Amino acid sequence: MPEALIVIDVQNDFCPGGALAVPGGDEIVPGINALLPDYPVRIFTQDWHTADHASFASRHPGKKPYEIFEMPYGPQVLWPDHCVQGSEGAAFHPCLANDAAQVVIRKGFDRDIDSYSAFFENDRATPTGLEGYLRTRGVERLVMVGLATDFCVHYSAIDAVRLGFAVRVEIDLCRAIDLDGSLAAALDAMHNAGVTLSSR
Repeated sequence: MPEALIVIDVQNDFCPGGALAVPGGDEIVPGINALLPDYPVRIFTQDWHTADHASFASRHPGKKPYEIFEMPYGPQVLWPDHCVQGSEGAAFHPCLANDAAQVVIRKGFDRDIDSYSAFFENDRATPTGLEGYLRTRGVERLVMVGLATDFCVHYSAIDAVRLGFAVRVEIDLCRAIDLDGSLAAALDAMHNAGVTLSSR
């Protein structure tokens, strides 16, 4: 059975200088590029928000970035405006070998709901279509890299295990935002869910 590499959200806005920069986010690009030829199935994900997305703090008067806001689907971190559809910030990092992607899953494009996971929106029920693609390709094992460890990588890994995939996260090819201990919590959650955490 083929193994898939899933490259999560290595976009300009999540790299140094971006609107929601993850510390060291650009450092992982060379390592990811080196991995790509080793995998027969290569999938990239891309945050792809409307300019008025509900997860943006700017949509909520009196609220600041990184505050928690209760949405109809549960608590939501309010973010700086980022990865707006068609913007330079939403583009993949210029050094990322994104031509290697066989499929690009865009997520978070519904203005009313965020989507951390590559598999489901944050209601935990609305699918992105990635599961179906992997099933039709005969994939059972996934390797995940990208940004950010404690949000989109974490949620993607947990959902993949829940769907029955074997999942490995290459921790040294991820970087975290780490809001109030979110990295430690994410690592514990992934470990407890059965995700293999490895480094090269």
